Parts: sequence; C-alpha cells; structure tokens
Amino acid sequence: MILSLKNKDLLLIVLIYFGFYQISFAQNLDKNCFETGADRPELYLPLLKSKTIGIVTNQTGLLKDQTFLVDFLVKNNIKIKSIFAPEHGFRGDADAGEHVKNGIDTKTGIPIVSLYGSNKKPKPEQLKGIDIVLFDIQDVGVRFYTYISTLTYVMEAAAENNVEVIVLDRPNPHDGYIDGPVLKNQWKSFVGMHQIPVVYGLTIGEYGKMVNGEKWLEKGIQVKYTLIPMKGYHKKQRYEMLAPPSPNLPNDQSINLYPSLCFFEGTQVSVGRGTPVPFQIYGSPWTKNLPYAFTPKPSAGAKDPFLNGKLCYGENLADYPEDLRSLNLDWLLKAFKDYKNPQQDFFLKNLFFDKLAGTDELRKQIIAGKSAAEIRSSWKNDLENFQKIRLKYVIYED
Repeated sequence: MILSLKNKDLLLIVLIYFGFYQISFAQNLDKNCFETGADRPELYLPLLKSKTIGIVTNQTGLLKDQTFLVDFLVKNNIKIKSIFAPEHGFRGDADAGEHVKNGIDTKTGIPIVSLYGSNKKPKPEQLKGIDIVLFDIQDVGVRFYTYISTLTYVMEAAAENNVEVIVLDRPNPHDGYIDGPVLKNQWKSFVGMHQIPVVYGLTIGEYGKMVNGEKWLEKGIQVKYTLIPMKGYHKKQRYEMLAPPSPNLPNDQSINLYPSLCFFEGTQVSVGRGTPVPFQIYGSPWTKNLPYAFTPKPSAGAKDPFLNGKLCYGENLADYPEDLRSLNLDWLLKAFKDYKNPQQDFFLKNLFFDKLAGTDELRKQIIAGKSAAEIRSSWKNDLENFQKIRLKYVIYED
C-alpha cells in the first residue's frame, strides 16, 4: 500500500512519524530532567551555610529519593532551630481543623512549633535568633487549601522581624488555568486571604512572589524573598505527588476533584471523609435520588467525620475519567436540586460556604436556580482582571 503513495505523501508520513516521536521524546526528556526546588541543593545550601534557620514543612517535604528535607539539612550541617508545622501537623496525620500541638521531632530532637489553631502566624519570640525561614510544602493550587495562608503569615512575620524567606518550589497540580469566583475582601479568612479565584494557576513559589510584589502583607510590608525554582517544569503537565498533601487528599483523583467538591464542606453534604475515598464521592441522607450509597465512619484523618454513621446517597466519582481544567459545578447543582430536608437548609447556618466561595454570590445564584453556564459567565470580568496580575509573577512556561 505504501508503494502506491506519491512521494509527497510518503514524506508527510515520515515527517508526522518523526514529529510525534520528537514530541514524545521531549515529554520523556522533560520528565527525566524535572527537579523540585528541594532537589536543587546546589542552589540553596550555599544560602543556608553558617545561618540559623527555621523550616516550614510537613510529610511532603521530600527529595526525589524520599529523604526528608529536614534529615538532609541536618546531614549537611545546617543549623535548624525550629520546625514550623502547618495544618495537619509535621507528619501530616492530623484531621482538618484539628489542634496540632507543639513538640519535639523524635528523630532529630528539633523543636516543633504548630502554625495552626491560635498560632497561625509565628510570634516574634518564635523567630528570635532565626536568620532564614525555609518553606517547603506540597500545595494543591486551590485558594481554600490553607498552606498558602500559612505561607502568607510566615512571610508577614518574617518581614516584621527582619528574617528572610526562601521557598523551595513544587508543582501545582491545578496549574495552567484559573477558574472560580474571585474572593471579595468581606469574606477574607484563613481559607481565603487574598482577592484571587478558587484556582489561581501559580506554583506556591510564584504565589509568594505575587503576595510580596502586590504588597498584600499587612500594612503593605515586603519581605526579603528568595524562590528556588524547579527545573524542567511545565504548567500544563501534571506531576505525581511524592506524598499525600493531607490525610483526606490521598491520591491524584482526590486532588483532581478537590476544587469542585470542597464547596460541599459548607453544606449538609458529605465529601466522603470517613470513607476510603474522601473527595472522590459526595452525598447526604437527604439526596436519596442519587445512585451511590455510603456511610461515613471514624478513620485515620477523620476521627469524627461529618454525617458520622449516617447512610448517605450521592455519586461515586473515584473513576471519573477527566483531568479537570475547570471547576465542575454540575455536582453541586445536582445535589442542591435533589436535597429534601425540611428541618435543615442545604447550606450550613454558619455560611462557611460563603468563605469557601469567597463571596455570597455563588450561594445566592444556586438558590435562584441559575445554570452552571450563567454562574460561570458572572466570573468572567474578575478572572480577566486577576489574570493581568497573575501574569506578572509567572516564571515557568505557561
């Protein structure tokens, strides 16, 4: 059959073949050359020598050989005064919102200071004697995931106490796109500190640059900020996580669905905490027309899950086939429409939903029966304005 093709057709086939080969090879090459900031010690060890440091990290602070960054630094004679632990603790096994206690790391003997609960921002005495705060945490690139809030408070405290901040950058699994309502100042909280959309399309290192550059820290102060960039990183390629970023985001699928499903945390609907598939299912006892049934029960990372022991009806999205590059509002709208409970409103009375959304508009649009398309169109202008800010801080191929 090939013999019957004209020369130009044969040439086209050859070019297409080698073109695909080159694309495939390039993707493999990029993956093989990829390094996180933590895996580039030649860039940051010289900055830490003869300095006293504090380190903000957790179970995700790993080098590619699975060595903990803290252990690596100790081995290289870096003087660490304190380990600052964010939500979920240093080892990442605490429930969302659970009080994390101060303590001592049993392996290294280094004091651990909790940056959650009543002490979200390092106190001056906790930074005393520290020259540099090193920040290395795997984030997920979603506004209401609190590690970016921890970074903000660390930067603010460091600026106030003349301490430098160095961020070792890591991939954002929701990079390369922006989506969702942009937060309004009225709804600022620890699950949303800045006027950004739900998905903001920046790595945690780029995010810190934006916070500093836009003077979003208290009173417009700025910190001495150094970013250790990744090598071979592309914003539209998803990278495998070395460790779950928190107990209820155990795998890539939960991270994929998280921006769309976390809104349920402000409703009477469970997102599967207390099941083997958190943030991969949703349901409640009052959405009985939905096809999937499950019962939340106490488990690691969910000691007292929402709707504990109650039979829930919803949907199982564990095998959802798409890598989402936008928020999916269909599940939220479907659950609201099917919800039948005369004793309790769909939305929690504390209106935590509005804090997650960063505005009360989304809740009002859902109640008014707006379609997903109508809701999404209302975000357009704010997203365009944010994009102008975001582009100033993008350092990787977008």
